[in-house]
Amino acid sequence: MDEAELIARIERTLVRRGLATGNGILTGIGDDCAVFRPRSGDDLLFTTDQMHQDRHFTAATPARHVGHTALARSLSDIAAMGGRPLFAIVALASDDPAWIDQFYAGFLALAEKHRVILAGGDLSSTPTPSCDVMVCGAVPRGQALLRSKAKPGDTIYVSGLLGAAALALERGRTRLPVPQLALGRMLYAQGVRCAMDLSDGLSIDLRRLCAASGVSAHLEAVPRARGASLHQALHGGEDYALLFTSRKPIPQALSIGRIAKANPGEVFFEGKPLPSLGWDHYHEPRS
Repeated sequence: MDEAELIARIERTLVRRGLATGNGILTGIGDDCAVFRPRSGDDLLFTTDQMHQDRHFTAATPARHVGHTALARSLSDIAAMGGRPLFAIVALASDDPAWIDQFYAGFLALAEKHRVILAGGDLSSTPTPSCDVMVCGAVPRGQALLRSKAKPGDTIYVSGLLGAAALALERGRTRLPVPQLALGRMLYAQGVRCAMDLSDGLSIDLRRLCAASGVSAHLEAVPRARGASLHQALHGGEDYALLFTSRKPIPQALSIGRIAKANPGEVFFEGKPLPSLGWDHYHEPRS
């Protein structure tokens, strides 16, 4: 199978699933560029995430799971901004057509669920698989949720229990992330202005939110998934829950602490500064 045949197969699948055009995409795969016409009154959101074998997944990880996760990571970013996803562009590298087929099987199953158009991308033949997924989303003008909007007196919330992904990894299992798109779109109407997704671990991501807002955080509870340790819930990452703050009660989420004015950029737990032991690509993992 050559590259043209592989692209034609992907295109036929997109047409059959209704994922070739729509959401503002007028022309997708088949031309040098996709043609996109945004809807008036929207702010556009753009995000991209890479995945590389031996860094984000192993040779034993099913390609279908890699495809699902590659899209879910970017969709979680769109959810954290309160947006709706429109289309994706995928740069994919693998020398195995069967692996590529399975990657797109997982990718398109999630894309179909959330009506994400696959507008184009690039293919390359390499012995070690990798991908880069860019997603464009939209949010009503001026309504994007930002990390920099936390205020002293806000309550801190997470959208689910933490530590399940780290626990699954410890047990050699695959846990597929579920982007919280519906909740993300609801938050602005409930008074939320500050949010981000939890991908690298609560300890490091909450610190990033505090630094962006010029505030500090005092954790009062860490809701753990069944079987997960406190360390996994605080530092494990890959949960892809939403982390946000609000002055008003948010019944769909779990309260974990409060935002304070003193010590900007710091996170405290049980009265002590909480170290950031989550994932950082440019630091060695710490126990």
